[in-house]
Amino acid sequence: MRCIFSLSAIFFSLLLFGQDVQWRGPERDGHYPDEALLKEWPEDGPALLLKKDGLGGGYSTPVLYEGMIYISGRRDSLEVLTALDLTGKVHWETVYGKAWMESFQETRNTPTIENGRVYISGTMGTVNCIDAKTGHVLWSENTHNKYKAEFHRWGMAESLLLTDNAVLSSPVGSKTLMVALDKNDGTLLWKSKSVGGVRSYVSPLLIEHKGKKIILAVTSKDIVGINSENGKILWDFDLIANYTERGRRINTNTPLYHDGCIFYSSGYDDTAVMLQLDENGSSVSVKWTTDVLDNHHGGYVFVDGYIYGANWLNNGNGNWVCLDWESGEVKYEESWKNKGSIIYADGMLYIFDEKFGNIAIVPANPDEFNVISSFKINDGRGPRWAHPSIYDQKLLLRHHDVLLVYDISDKS
Repeated sequence: MRCIFSLSAIFFSLLLFGQDVQWRGPERDGHYPDEALLKEWPEDGPALLLKKDGLGGGYSTPVLYEGMIYISGRRDSLEVLTALDLTGKVHWETVYGKAWMESFQETRNTPTIENGRVYISGTMGTVNCIDAKTGHVLWSENTHNKYKAEFHRWGMAESLLLTDNAVLSSPVGSKTLMVALDKNDGTLLWKSKSVGGVRSYVSPLLIEHKGKKIILAVTSKDIVGINSENGKILWDFDLIANYTERGRRINTNTPLYHDGCIFYSSGYDDTAVMLQLDENGSSVSVKWTTDVLDNHHGGYVFVDGYIYGANWLNNGNGNWVCLDWESGEVKYEESWKNKGSIIYADGMLYIFDEKFGNIAIVPANPDEFNVISSFKINDGRGPRWAHPSIYDQKLLLRHHDVLLVYDISDKS
């Protein structure tokens, strides 16, 4: 398995989740806590600090940890994790799994890093713990095979979630939904029962509701609440029965949680739903639904009482949408370039159009969709499905095997 290729918000998040970097920011909600960021860009974009190609094809997000960038990519039939510094120097590369060799073969799994250890799942279901400094594989466990998981149409995409003592993997199938492995050695701590369905493309979310830590997991058909201490299923909600047009849901997005409510959406004209947790987190009820924000796989963010994201008109097109969190009221639906991914930092939405490669900043304002600045990424090939990330006042973008790092600090 070893290489064969030559500030308060942060503190709260680390207390609650104990993690340094992971999929879609410290709390997996698309928020990046950097401040003093540019509110307007030069016409050709902010200053480019680094361009690095040849990293392997991928849709996964690059992350920055202690001055090093970690990024996964497919090379031939293998998946490789690369660690490089901000000058572009590669410090190590480690093979961590076999690639998915059917449709859409690029890597999908973003590294999760805590206490000098990188946790990453291969597309074929192998969970790995890797030393962040050396690239040495500390332990590895194929949960997909061991727990007889079942792939959906396009394999799987799961960025691993950590709790205080466990790394969570979702080998969904007839045997189980989720397993908790000891972070130190990969031994099994608990496994949940199966609720049916097969693997989705969703990375789970850890929430705290009324003092109880609950994992929100999503299968091909259900959203499920799991007790993080013992794997007990608290509730499951059928997303297909009343909330899909096609009878086969393509679940891709991590849920949003705020103040006892859970928002979930997927594309293909499926109805999005807001669920209300009961007082002790043991059941959910429907608060509202909407057919406007059927988000494909670019994610969504909650900011000051509103949800922002892009909807699905067809596989090649979509509009940008704002909804009221409490009621589901549509505040706007606007056309700009194409649908894509979205993150948030320092008052601004960062939107990355998946078809043409335009990235823009838009104030998080429910009253209007106003693009302040934008520029276009021409490097790379194929769809631009990797979500952006922001660390240390730097914007990280990837398109296929190309990594781009921009200085977005406001020095005024």
